[in-house]
Parts: sequence; structure tokens; C-alpha cells
Amino acid sequence: MLPIGEVARRAGLNASAIRYYERLGLLPAPGRVGGRRRYGPEVLTRLAAIRFARDSGFTIREIRHLLGGTPYAGRLRRLARDKILELDGVIGRARAMQSLLKRGLRCRCLTAEECGRLIGRAHLALTGRSTAGAFAAPRESARIRC
Repeated sequence: MLPIGEVARRAGLNASAIRYYERLGLLPAPGRVGGRRRYGPEVLTRLAAIRFARDSGFTIREIRHLLGGTPYAGRLRRLARDKILELDGVIGRARAMQSLLKRGLRCRCLTAEECGRLIGRAHLALTGRSTAGAFAAPRESARIRC
């Protein structure tokens, strides 16, 4: 059994975060020895899952639903479907930004602002809509450099 300080150290968290997760129901109440919290090693796996979910954009409430339900629960399936759609959007925007940055490395314009085509492409990739007048037309020199 691990004391809270050791769990915190191994998980890369403060002990207060672990107590907070307990209060929210993300972690089960630990056993106690001499009034002090003692955890089994499985708590580290659960904390890793919580961290991964947080890093992936899940809210605390969503994590509670994710970890608290049975795999076949309707609300868990709805949460999973909604989150998959949200993550698809995040991934799409990240890929569009990656593409923009790669094109920017090949562009010979002095600044991104100078290159209206670069900005227009980014906007189109991120939103699926043309900028049509949203940005000033690039200067002639910018058109030549791209």
C-alpha cells in the first residue's frame, strides 16, 4: 500500500489534486492505516487514465461519467460519440494548421500578413469557407514571392 505522497510523486501530481479527485468521485476512497490514506498500485493506472483524458480535452464531469459508468451504459455511449466528433474536429484543425505551417516554410513572403493567399488558405482549411473579402488582397510583391 502506498501513502498519498508516494502516489503523488509517481503520478506527477500534488497530494491536494489526489484528495480533490477523491472528493469529486474520480478516485475511490482509499483505505487508511493510522488515519493516513493508503492506496493500492491500481490507483496509478486510474490517475494515468484521468490525466490522459484531461490532456485529451475531457472535462472533469466527462471523466467522471467515463470512469463511473459501465461500458454499455447509454450515457457513456453518448459521451463517447460526442467526444469522438469533438476530437475529429480538433484533429482536423490541427492537420490544417500543420499543413499551413508546412506551406509557410516554403513561402518566401516576409510575413504571414503579407501573404494573403497563405491566410486565405488557412481560413478555408479551418472553416471550409472562403475568405472572400475578409482579408485585404495581397500586395503584388507577396503574390510574386509565394
